[in-house]
Amino acid sequence: MNLQIQSETVDDKTIMSLRGDVDLGGAPELRAILSPILESDNPRLLIDLSGVNFMDSTGVGIIVNAFNRVREKQGAIAFCTPTPRVHRVLQISGLLTKLPLYETREAALTALESSFHAPPQTSEATA
Repeated sequence: MNLQIQSETVDDKTIMSLRGDVDLGGAPELRAILSPILESDNPRLLIDLSGVNFMDSTGVGIIVNAFNRVREKQGAIAFCTPTPRVHRVLQISGLLTKLPLYETREAALTALESSFHAPPQTSEATA
């Protein structure tokens, strides 16, 4: 299934909902939409993964890059509601404990409201 991206701005937060496959085919479009957000100062970004059917290593790389770029810009990022398949990919990648991942959109938004940053770690996330 092709990647569909819906993006909205609420207050100072960008909420991006992904649907379909986050893979090599959808990567250019996703990168293009993320680029201006990741270039801004102090970005606050929520990526909703509830509609993602499949994620390959390209998708994991985009997620990790977004996470690292937001942190570099002193922003906040949260991911929410991964499907079981995506949850498994993140688990296999070793990212479940590194990414700010929430079971609900509401919990992720609350975390962004309080300017939550990723769990303490000694190095950047890597895929």
